[in-house]
Amino acid sequence: MSLNHVEFFMKRRENLINSLNDGELVLIFANEEATGANRFLQNSNFYYFTGLNTPEAILLMGKINGKSLDEIFIQRNIPERIVWDGEKIYPIHVTLLTGINLVLFIEDFEKNVVSHLTQFKKVYINCGVVGLNQPLNKSLLFIDKLKQRVPHLEIQEVSPIIRPLRQIKDELEIEALTQSIKITWEGIKSIWQNARAGMKEYELEAMLHYEMQKQGCRNFGFVPIIAAGENAATLHYIDNNTTIEDNQLVLLDVGASHENYSADISRTFPVNGKFTDRQKEVYQEVLNIQKEIISMVKPGISMVDLNAKTRELMFAAMMRLGLITEEKDVIKYYMHSIGHHLGLDVHDVGTRDSILEEGMVITVEPGIYIADEAIGIRIEDDVLVTAESNRVLSDFIPKEIDELESFLQKHR
Repeated sequence: MSLNHVEFFMKRRENLINSLNDGELVLIFANEEATGANRFLQNSNFYYFTGLNTPEAILLMGKINGKSLDEIFIQRNIPERIVWDGEKIYPIHVTLLTGINLVLFIEDFEKNVVSHLTQFKKVYINCGVVGLNQPLNKSLLFIDKLKQRVPHLEIQEVSPIIRPLRQIKDELEIEALTQSIKITWEGIKSIWQNARAGMKEYELEAMLHYEMQKQGCRNFGFVPIIAAGENAATLHYIDNNTTIEDNQLVLLDVGASHENYSADISRTFPVNGKFTDRQKEVYQEVLNIQKEIISMVKPGISMVDLNAKTRELMFAAMMRLGLITEEKDVIKYYMHSIGHHLGLDVHDVGTRDSILEEGMVITVEPGIYIADEAIGIRIEDDVLVTAESNRVLSDFIPKEIDELESFLQKHR
């Protein structure tokens, strides 16, 4: 029988606690409340173990004398503030949603945690990265206090012990990613149905945003790239403010975020519904490379292997396209790696030299970028590593030339 939602979060915390040595403690700080017009986005590690989009909370897990600690600290409701800010989550709801029985209030955190720390030798904390010209976040401020008051304690960043857990996706995560991809497809479909020469790139972005919101998705996983013509040769183009001209290709690199899990899909299409001969020639080379690399994805192969094969295929393709004659020049038209891990973060935990294992999800995204021909083509899918091979989670989003042209011309 499959687990319910609460049991997934309980199992994740149990797995982390089991990975600890006796005398080790883990503290994970939720993100701080959003300010101004910003919408709250949760810390990925905090969400992974709790499923809570609750700001300012702190999760405590540990192992001492063979016994497990599993506690959480949350903000207390202040009655006179409820009319202004709404109700905060109550302890009983935290327990129901997470399976954590010991729910305390944040004002008791420091007193409570000090009583634990006398028994511990090492504490892992999600420190985060803060610029030298920025104020310290709450976890870093707390670390400063710890160093002064418990000097014997070893303090380490928590990411290395969480990475092995988070990079293997469970059933609940695959469901969330699949739903994110489906919502993303609805946005792409809306663009394909309505995009016309003469529109601004941001009009296409608005279509995307509207469709995602309509599907119940409030956030993008990342800032969308809507790049027409030569703009598509800028890898992280996000201005999205240029007029789209007839005969131009438009590169979409977009992803909805559902239950904090982000899709990451790239598709490139001709705005007038039909590729020119040269566009078709370049597109087919990129597509062939992508399909060959996807066919290699399985347990035991490394991201390094995939990148090496991609470079080999790119060299051959660019020779056929008349772009280069020496392998060292591949970088002129293909500058990035073949993919990355995907999950709660669009560039999820997992190293660039990872050996693939069952349960990992990666992107496969080759591209060829020819600025002086106003051609930039990237095709990207989200791929789950299975026991024997892989499953393309986004395989229902068209990418063959005849499929694309048929869909586009139907709506012209």
